[in-house]
Amino acid sequence: MDTTAARRSILARIRAAQGRAVTSPMPTPHEREAVADYLARHPQGPRPPLEGDLVARFVEQARTMASTVDEVAQLADVPAAAARYLASLELPTQAVAWQTLESFDWAAAGLSVAFRKPEDRDLVGLTGCFCATAETGTLVLLSGPQTWASGALLPETHIAVVSASRIVAGHEDAFALMRAERGELPRAVNFVSGPSRTGDIEQTIVLGAHGPYRVHVIVVHGA
Repeated sequence: MDTTAARRSILARIRAAQGRAVTSPMPTPHEREAVADYLARHPQGPRPPLEGDLVARFVEQARTMASTVDEVAQLADVPAAAARYLASLELPTQAVAWQTLESFDWAAAGLSVAFRKPEDRDLVGLTGCFCATAETGTLVLLSGPQTWASGALLPETHIAVVSASRIVAGHEDAFALMRAERGELPRAVNFVSGPSRTGDIEQTIVLGAHGPYRVHVIVVHGA
């Protein structure tokens, strides 16, 4: 059984257990209204106060999580910033990227970028993000036809483009933004807080255990 068929089978069993029509994979209008009503009436839990500029807080927290951060004035500056970062670590100038980044002039910055899902040989991945959270320095990535989740997970180096205007306070605000702009969650939502890491061996933190060794964030103030 392939993964798509397995997923359909699992969801069908869940719907049957809930007393819903097995042949109706989408929520009914009544179910949508019930969820919206619950969210409107359900109070948020306590949250720590978040003072000061959200962008500055995000940059500080992202660096605390072992991400590196660069800040640029406009979107046109992104390719040069990515090239500077790669050159500083003597990393490859070949990369794969989300299709949403296809309009950038990567070639002028000396980068060779393919707009496809990453393969084993791809060492650098370029992505955007849906939003980012200042409280924890976290990137929020939503999967889609042009924004595949593997782009941020498989390459050893992940470079993410973050619009300063899309930095929100916390995860609660990120989910509220998803509901407001997307209505429903996509197939995958990834919260990326720095490079992949593990402390399984003698409680020593090792980066790159289950994903990228490096996460570099380019914050764009004019976007």
